Amino acid sequence: MVLMRDMPKGVRETLEELEMPGFTDRPWTTPAPARERKVAVVSSAGLSQRGDKPFSWSARDYRAFSAGDRDLVMTHIAVDYDRTAWQQDLNAILPIDRLNEMAVVGEVGAVAETHYSFMGASDPLELEAPAREAVARMKEEGVNTVLLAPV
Repeated sequence: MVLMRDMPKGVRETLEELEMPGFTDRPWTTPAPARERKVAVVSSAGLSQRGDKPFSWSARDYRAFSAGDRDLVMTHIAVDYDRTAWQQDLNAILPIDRLNEMAVVGEVGAVAETHYSFMGASDPLELEAPAREAVARMKEEGVNTVLLAPV
């Protein structure tokens, strides 16, 4: 990942001008013991299943895909982003295999069947509605833990 100071001027200035959201409450809860957690991954890599609609530069939606799907496409493309690691190992940006290994040995209770990706270049203030929709879907599946995988 590139440092802000090393980004092209236009990209850096756009990111620096984004308004950060404020929080008026603290919705934190005491987590379930690790062995009782059902974990889903949420990535900002702009991942989707091959054939799905690709993400646009500032997409305000998400894509859902199954834990077993390995035919994923990354539409998060930037001159500042080195895609080599994920091309060699999907787990570099979506650690599904590592989570499955943790579930097998009982370090986590289960791995969710469905995982989610957003476009990391999107304005976070415009992602609240789709994020709430993804959260509702995770709750329906019984997910009680989310592993955020920023790219």
